[in-house]
Amino acid sequence: MKITGTIVFPDPESRRSAARILQALSPDNLRSMESEISDARVCVRFHSEKIGSLLATVDDFLMNVKIGEGVEEALEKGDKVRQN
Repeated sequence: MKITGTIVFPDPESRRSAARILQALSPDNLRSMESEISDARVCVRFHSEKIGSLLATVDDFLMNVKIGEGVEEALEKGDKVRQN
């Protein structure tokens, strides 16, 4: 049995941030995941034969996204400091 899950980034601000992070993470994409980045939506689909594998993949992905968000926030803070 194939198990699937999808994460969608719905609002415009999260789409912009998610698109940048997904592009940065794309070299790590597994065969069990696909990402779609467009003006209308940003989403990531995961699929696996085992629920444990699916959950581990999603967990790893979300941890990488969290790190990407932290890097993005740090860069924004650095830009604000340099502008002042």
